[in-house]
Amino acid sequence: RGFVYDSRNNLQMRGLVVLLISKAAGPSTAEVSFQHNMVSGIYSSQRSLAEITELIHTAFLVHRGIVNIGELKSCDGPLKDMQFGNKMAVLSGDFLLANACTSLAQLQNTKVVELISSAIGDLVQGIYYENSKSSEENCLTDDIGISTWKEQVFLSHSALLAKSCQAAMELAKHSAEIQDMAFQYGKHMSMSHKLHSDLQPFVKESSSDTMAFSLNCAPAVLHQEFLGRDAWIKQIRRSRHACVSQQLQEAIKAGKGVTSAIDLCRCHGNRALAALESFPPSEARAALANIVSAVTRF
Repeated sequence: RGFVYDSRNNLQMRGLVVLLISKAAGPSTAEVSFQHNMVSGIYSSQRSLAEITELIHTAFLVHRGIVNIGELKSCDGPLKDMQFGNKMAVLSGDFLLANACTSLAQLQNTKVVELISSAIGDLVQGIYYENSKSSEENCLTDDIGISTWKEQVFLSHSALLAKSCQAAMELAKHSAEIQDMAFQYGKHMSMSHKLHSDLQPFVKESSSDTMAFSLNCAPAVLHQEFLGRDAWIKQIRRSRHACVSQQLQEAIKAGKGVTSAIDLCRCHGNRALAALESFPPSEARAALANIVSAVTRF
């Protein structure tokens, strides 16, 4: 795992959220027979679930490291090395995913298996959408509105955490209402996290160089909606002949895309905080609220 992550990413953030929400919810009044398995307010099955969530996320990160051989140039390095790297990425990711699925089966809870399996399916679908829109030509021809952006981000970024939070409540036999609130927290917090990440190239003042950004990031999608499709395509084509990132970044900053993305980020953050109100006050709940504050602060 240390090999996969770099210093800019928060290691095991998803697993940590699952543990915190498990502790915030506490033991269920419906089931007392297995409470001897609880350590520091968290059941052993919930700890296993946190590990499974991290394994699945790491497996998909490894799989995302696969290089498109067809797009390689001679200056990128020896082809054999790239092919070998691809094989290792496929095998390593599959190994982690297989371990996660084995651990999932050992939880012996059909609903939890169904939830996490559907999250894996969502991840695959979300990454497929991302990859199909990654080329420059598709960026120009595909008209992605903010509603479509939200659907795709839920699949690729939010589904795993949201369903893991819900599954943690199911393992403790909490009510359907508490399970839904845990799902809502995971969903809206991770949406805020993604919006915060998309906004960094536009709100960071310290960087001397222009940070790379995707034409399908939230500020760009919102900017396109305000500007109109035709005007957006003209802006992209004008930028092609000069410094693309610099010109487009300035254009998006000058429009309403950035401020709208900040508002949307805070909106999702508020919905995550509202979901937390269903849990009793505790240090764990305060920590979950602090996470939301961290990703909605600009």
